[in-house]
Amino acid sequence: MQIDSLPTREGLGKGLFPILGKVIYGKYPLVYLDNAATTQKPRQVVEAMTEEYYNVNANVHRGVHFLSQQATDLHEASRETVRRFLNARSTTEIVFTRGTTESINLVASCFGQAFMKEGDEVILSEMEHHSNIVSWQLLQARSGIRLRIVPITDDGLLKMDEYEKLFNERTKIVSITHVSNVLGTINPVKDIIRIAHEHGVPVLIDGAQSTPHMPIDVQELGCDFFAFSGHKIYGPTGIGVLYGKEEWLDRIPPYMGGGEMIKTVSFERTTFNELPYKFEAGTPDYVASTGLAQALDFVTSIGFDAIQAHERDLTAYAMQRLMEVEDMKIYGPKEVSLHDAVISFQVGNIHHLDMGTLLDRLGIAVRTGHHCAEPLMRRLGIEGTCRASFALYNTREDVDALVEGIKRVKQMF
Repeated sequence: MQIDSLPTREGLGKGLFPILGKVIYGKYPLVYLDNAATTQKPRQVVEAMTEEYYNVNANVHRGVHFLSQQATDLHEASRETVRRFLNARSTTEIVFTRGTTESINLVASCFGQAFMKEGDEVILSEMEHHSNIVSWQLLQARSGIRLRIVPITDDGLLKMDEYEKLFNERTKIVSITHVSNVLGTINPVKDIIRIAHEHGVPVLIDGAQSTPHMPIDVQELGCDFFAFSGHKIYGPTGIGVLYGKEEWLDRIPPYMGGGEMIKTVSFERTTFNELPYKFEAGTPDYVASTGLAQALDFVTSIGFDAIQAHERDLTAYAMQRLMEVEDMKIYGPKEVSLHDAVISFQVGNIHHLDMGTLLDRLGIAVRTGHHCAEPLMRRLGIEGTCRASFALYNTREDVDALVEGIKRVKQMF
């Protein structure tokens, strides 16, 4: 599709995304601007999952009966859809997890167990989500590793010269976000990966906020690991993906033990299953994998050229309109080309929680708080922000409603 053929708000509300037609408090039409937390789901995702539960529900990989074979085929077809979406070399490099958080924890735990010891170092940044901080701190508590932090500028950009200085003989891995969930900063991940590889260091990319908004080609990026969540890209909750180069997945131990991830078990010794099943202990959410595949097909059918053009227009328009508000403070890059579809802001001395609560009374859903990024908040010298985040179904009218809502709230103070 071209950008001018994106569905209208009316079509999306009554057709693909019924929830967008919802009336809040029986009075205001929903203006949903909390997409960085989770996106709404198109009909085809929900209907595909309902169809599978009603007609193809059986445990995968283990049964010789008809339903199990059908469910297995659907599950593995979904893995192939993910492979194509990321342009991974093989489905052996696609591990289903519960989401980005579990994917990062898997790498921190398994890579750390195999390749890191006391005094070894992981490079993170000041803008990381808690999931890409706490998982490494757990390893730090167990193994005595060190966290090295890339600082950011006042405009929310990584200080790349400082990044290069952090490497030494103890650096074992870089784990960094592709797009900040607070600032909207699009990090130069290709340069980050190139520099790390020049030092012989692998890289994990947190793609939770990038995958819904831009095309991802893991072979072109060259990353060693890449994580994303289904629910942030119009898919179901409780499922995500860890891409890992086969050479690394082969070398690191399993994350959890149980059924599915084994080849043979005795009380003396266990041998593990082949990739990617070595990392998928227990019954997978095979219905959610179908929903995820439907969501990726939905995004692919629209095309990232159209999605990016639409969301960049919305972001630029929103930044322009928000600056009409007196005492408005927007955090993150000023250049829209460096700024993804997330805008964090404060208005004067109005507490972010008060602003978000009162906007909600007008039917406008934004996120408030520290956004699971407390170290970043401390770097910015604040407790939290309001955050508006956009998706392909948002419109300029949504932005107008947000700005007028903020102006109404401001009058109350």
